[in-house]
Amino acid sequence: MAPVLDPSWQNPYAPSTSERHHNLRVVRRFAFKRRLPQTIVVGVVAVALIGGVVVVPWLPALGVVLAVVYAWDLRRVIGSYSRRGQSLGGTVLAQFSPGGDAAERVRLVTVLDRLAATFGVDAVSAFIVRDSGYNAALVPSGNSFSLLVTSSLIQDFELIELEGVVAHCLARQRLGLLDRESLAAVISLNDDQRQALAGDGKTYRADEVAAASIRYPLGLAGALRKCARQQLSEDSFFRSSSYAQWRWVFFNQWSDRHEGDIGDLDDVELRARALEEW
Repeated sequence: MAPVLDPSWQNPYAPSTSERHHNLRVVRRFAFKRRLPQTIVVGVVAVALIGGVVVVPWLPALGVVLAVVYAWDLRRVIGSYSRRGQSLGGTVLAQFSPGGDAAERVRLVTVLDRLAATFGVDAVSAFIVRDSGYNAALVPSGNSFSLLVTSSLIQDFELIELEGVVAHCLARQRLGLLDRESLAAVISLNDDQRQALAGDGKTYRADEVAAASIRYPLGLAGALRKCARQQLSEDSFFRSSSYAQWRWVFFNQWSDRHEGDIGDLDDVELRARALEEW
């Protein structure tokens, strides 16, 4: 039989436009729900005014003006939610002291420069921060991004493992996850609400995209294995309350977890197993 080309086929390991738009819409829906009580009140008042034409002739015009003004303000507020996490990069960096030597910084920047083009992510500044825990994060910094990698990760990970970590961080932006994660890190919510907003299990999907892009799943799997085996020191940032609030932007979101949970798609042990079986 002659081969048949399917123009609708999409690579399941590549981030689709619809997937990215879905993650961006999550932020807008979250913002709308936060304003839902006010929206209902204004809607009821506007309908009442518009229906008051028999009593006072100018009330319908007032109702229309109220509805239009509120709709404009609602759109402005919803748009502002996607920008709330843009200052997170500076805030997170302030929690650490600089780390790494010149050779380690060159190593990180070289990996980043090569992968940033692959993932279509621009304006990323790389920082090595001093901490004994293995972790990394890509966080918004205004209109650009900051990539934070801990000094222990740079020192102890092989090049292909470092490449996997950086690819994973860039994959999150490619998937449209950073707006969700950074908003979850800065807004007042409980832990379950933060997890739902950031996207439960989304690190698993970012692993898929990253591993497919670098074409070596075992490099990323090795990085996850090292994270799973590490025991954090008491003075690590990843035992702090700030990390508990910001955990969803980090490569290992459960650094402070004492035992693995293979029922959790965000757990590093499960993520490593999935990549090893790929």
